Amino acid sequence: MSKLNLESAFALKGSSLKMPVLGFGVYNSPADVTKASVLAALRAGYRHIDCAQYYENEQQVGEAVREWIAKDGGKREQVFFTTKILSPASSEDETLKSLRQSVDKANLDGYVDCFLIHTPTSGTEGRKHLWNALKKLRDEGKAKVIGVSNYGVKHLEEMVAAGETPAINQIEIHPWCQQKPIVDFCQKHGIVLQAYCPIVRGAYAGDPLLNELADKYKVSWAQVLLRWSLQKGYSPLPKSDTPSRIVSNADLYSFELEQADVDRLDQCDKGAAGAVGPNPVECA
Repeated sequence: MSKLNLESAFALKGSSLKMPVLGFGVYNSPADVTKASVLAALRAGYRHIDCAQYYENEQQVGEAVREWIAKDGGKREQVFFTTKILSPASSEDETLKSLRQSVDKANLDGYVDCFLIHTPTSGTEGRKHLWNALKKLRDEGKAKVIGVSNYGVKHLEEMVAAGETPAINQIEIHPWCQQKPIVDFCQKHGIVLQAYCPIVRGAYAGDPLLNELADKYKVSWAQVLLRWSLQKGYSPLPKSDTPSRIVSNADLYSFELEQADVDRLDQCDKGAAGAVGPNPVECA
């Protein structure tokens, strides 16, 4: 990738759509603060918002985007909006109905940019069911691209064997949980990797190496982690409801980690033990 900036974007397999590299997550953002947080993010330059049915704030994200368009002169096509579905309904038609409800809740010109299967935990048949419903939604023009989240190598192999390759796989990735087999598979097959928990929910804020690097580059420990993610070729999805942190988490382009420092962070990997989320990548 050429020199990174806030406008940097990934090409997505099977689509002409480009996805901004830096995203903004709204997991655990209460509905009553989500709108303000997303507005702050858009005003700080984020153009990629990551949501999910499970988060119960799709409507508020949509309200924020529409307000930004109305008051700040933004355009719908400048925002890449992702949401996710957790589990299948009683039939593919019922699942499709649920997907359409998300599109309606967001109310962003009748489509979402990306719809993901949130987790592989519904089993082989459940995963097929969800994917078929997502394909129908895409065929209706209500989702531009479709993909998966928390998929391990065996889940991805299952898809590729069936002639299906998702555009995106969103997984937990940070120096302490690097998911190398999944990363290798995705890179081999042209699947873009979105990294959730990129700042590890603050679990390593006191880490000596992280703080040494923060001092060296005169940035925050969170900025070090986000810059690591960018330089590894991932799409990090930091989340915050604190306006100052929303701004600083987007301020990642005035410095670059030396390769030796990227290598030092690479040595922190604890494998699955380093995950701070459920990380269901090994489920059946």
